[in-house]
Amino acid sequence: MTNKNLQIATLGGGCFWCTEAVFQELKGVEKVVSGYAGGSVPGRPTYREICSGLTGHAEVVQITFDANTISYKELLFVFMTTHNPTTLNRQGADVGTQYRSVIFYHNKAQKEIAESVIKDVSASYEDPIVTEISPLEVFYEAEKEHQNYYRNNKKQGYCSFVITPKLAKLRALHANKLK
Repeated sequence: MTNKNLQIATLGGGCFWCTEAVFQELKGVEKVVSGYAGGSVPGRPTYREICSGLTGHAEVVQITFDANTISYKELLFVFMTTHNPTTLNRQGADVGTQYRSVIFYHNKAQKEIAESVIKDVSASYEDPIVTEISPLEVFYEAEKEHQNYYRNNKKQGYCSFVITPKLAKLRALHANKLK
């Protein structure tokens, strides 16, 4: 029996269905919950409200991980290499502030690691990285139908054409970190 060092990361890299699918594949990730964070409208937002772009919330995932197996820094490297951190408020065809690239940190150490990782990976991109780094104030869990979306809907068009290729990229870049 091993002692686990469970920690939480909250990340937004476009559609949470894509981001969730990526992190569910990693060794050391215990749980991934799709949700919303970073908005200015009080109260629990709905998916429909988020999609309007008027609440200021981003689609995010909250990742519970065992830091003895995968570090926060390693999670961020996977995050920064499996979405485009150089496009403001956009990932592919998904456009709006709800699809922004964002790292919501839970403490000062996470903030410092996020700043360091962005600095480290910036040379790999032709355009400047626009990933927001902000403190997590509130996380709202998304509706049930948005949880485990890829696993439950692999044959759906969006999953086939967007998420499956993203997972192929994950396998190519980070095969040693997969379950």
